[in-house]
Amino acid sequence: MLSDKIKQAIRISYKAIGENLTNFNPRKQQTFLIAEIAKTLAGDYDKARKIITIEAGTGTGKSLAYTLATIPLAISKEKKVCISTATVALQEQLVDKDLPFLKKHSGLNFNFTLVKGRQRYVCRQKLAQAITQDDSPQAGFTFAQKPKANEIKLLHDMHKALLDNDWQGDLDSWQDPVPHYIWQQVQSDKHSCIKHQSEHTHCPFHKARDTMEEADVLVVNHSLLLADLELGGGVILPPPEDTYYVIDEAHHLPKVTRDHSSASVNLKGAIDWLNKLKETGDKMANAIKSQSAISPSLKLGDDCQDLLMELQKVLSFVDNNVSLYFPEKSQAYGNAYDNKNQDEALYRFENGIIPQSLKNWAEDLTELSKKCLSHINKLYNLLMESVKDGDCQIHLAEPLLAESGFMIQRLENFNALWKMYAKTDSEKGAPLARWLEKTTNKRQDYLLSASPIEVGFALEDMLWSKCEGAVLCSATILALNSFDHFRRQVGLQTNDGSQYQQVDSPFDYQNNAKLVIAKMVNEPSQPQFTDELIKQLPSLIKQDKATLVLFSSYWQMEQVARELRDEHQLTIQVQGEQSRQHIIEQHKKYCDNDKDSIIFGTQSFSEGLDLPGKYLTNLIITKLPFSVPTSPVEEAQSEYITVKGGNPFMSLSVPETSKKLIQSTGRLLRNEQDTGTITLLDRRVVTKRYGKQLLDSLPPYKRVVE
Repeated sequence: MLSDKIKQAIRISYKAIGENLTNFNPRKQQTFLIAEIAKTLAGDYDKARKIITIEAGTGTGKSLAYTLATIPLAISKEKKVCISTATVALQEQLVDKDLPFLKKHSGLNFNFTLVKGRQRYVCRQKLAQAITQDDSPQAGFTFAQKPKANEIKLLHDMHKALLDNDWQGDLDSWQDPVPHYIWQQVQSDKHSCIKHQSEHTHCPFHKARDTMEEADVLVVNHSLLLADLELGGGVILPPPEDTYYVIDEAHHLPKVTRDHSSASVNLKGAIDWLNKLKETGDKMANAIKSQSAISPSLKLGDDCQDLLMELQKVLSFVDNNVSLYFPEKSQAYGNAYDNKNQDEALYRFENGIIPQSLKNWAEDLTELSKKCLSHINKLYNLLMESVKDGDCQIHLAEPLLAESGFMIQRLENFNALWKMYAKTDSEKGAPLARWLEKTTNKRQDYLLSASPIEVGFALEDMLWSKCEGAVLCSATILALNSFDHFRRQVGLQTNDGSQYQQVDSPFDYQNNAKLVIAKMVNEPSQPQFTDELIKQLPSLIKQDKATLVLFSSYWQMEQVARELRDEHQLTIQVQGEQSRQHIIEQHKKYCDNDKDSIIFGTQSFSEGLDLPGKYLTNLIITKLPFSVPTSPVEEAQSEYITVKGGNPFMSLSVPETSKKLIQSTGRLLRNEQDTGTITLLDRRVVTKRYGKQLLDSLPPYKRVVE
């Protein structure tokens, strides 16, 4: 139960915050959110299942609500708060603005830090070795390709800044772009940058982790959260049972989880690196200088040989069936289609069912790769002991630790892929999606991939069943006014004790914004639709000074922009022609100088784009944001729903479009004083039976159907 002491602490903090915010009006939506979150996490509703899902509209002040509700409770119970976001913009807002303000004015005594993945940090030792290359090459350190003079200077600058404490050692805070291949050589890695080695004690990553240990509130991204959960939780971040999770931008969680649970292997690429695996094992055995290294080294060589033989069988099988999996493109499609697709031919195994021979090889490859992993891990641990005992010098061991670490990561991914191919899918749940691609980068190869279709059960297993409590929130969680779609995606139930709340925005939608369904002759599927857009847009753009036009396809956006520039001499900023940041800055400059400004963007501009007040008064949506299932995983999901007797269009496409349309229209009103017009150029909202559902799930704008 939520104690009176914690209730009082939250009330005092909220009052103190209000006194330090100009024009602060206590919002009933915000106080309701604070109370609901605190009561859920304290176990008032369900002692075992302390999970709440919240859709909080723009302007409800959800970040203040969830921080004020969780931090006092966590401190009193000696738990941590882990806030996970999908975007860098929200991370920066929390770390640079919201949490410092809360710490300064709320009276709450807490520490917070931004937690990043290990590979965002430089390894101090590797950086020191890299800069001694030019005069006295350090044993064991070699660049993948020779650095240019300006890159050597960059490394020296980084090293000096690190020593002078002018740089914290993370990639994001270095002012200039660092070439990827240079960063790869000096970034921290878990296999060689080890804290208890004296050379690495002061590495930036370990300092950052020490700060994390002391922090009460951690800000992470969804990807790092999933990386920790995949390892069992409590490896990178605090253990789930000691943590209250706040998952903001929670509508991204299903996709990030799915991406983390998938695996891919290039057949020829894997043969290449597996051929070097025995050599790595031999080098490690020589460095260890102990009898105990002989057996795992020999076994690694033998099992690796068997692994290569089995993999060669898979490659021959795909080669022999190439005309079945990748039939020649018909000339009927024309050259443009051929050229566009010949680099990325793709074959998806129907219902995830693969040929029996491939399944048999997958079982062997799973078993053999598991053995190889066991041998190389044994060698890795022996080499670590050898360094600890002083039998092997650290500068000689480090490159081998890094090399073997790289091999271990590849073997883990290799094993994960073949495990998914060897698995017999349960009849109770969705099958795995499995597919094959023909790639032609430097040479032709085959990429085998697998991914779960549904990840709800994995989230239940890794997170919901283990955590002390969780808050899932976003401005767009509901689809068609229901939590059902999201619930299915993330593995929550209606009757498992989880709480659900929708909190409307305080905005006066009825009086501040008008939604116009424009009179159009053509539907978006008709070829004349693009010409009609070109004809209609000039007059619609003239309605106001600050215009954003959202398109569903790059091709259509570029064609319309070209015509309007040529025929009407309009100055248009088009997504992709400049960076997003540049477009926004230029747009604001035009608006500040009272000039007309027009931005053309696609789906990615419909989320996270913040143009308050005069910076956006005229929003035009050309087409309902339906997306055709194009990825193998989406296709497999549609196929599964059809097999089960469902309608993938109504159960997947329409709910997803509902969420995207809410996001798109949400660009217009960002503050309570904002006003403007939204024009939708897609008549399907009034002509199709699902149209009413889509319109009814939008905020209550004043509606005009032309």
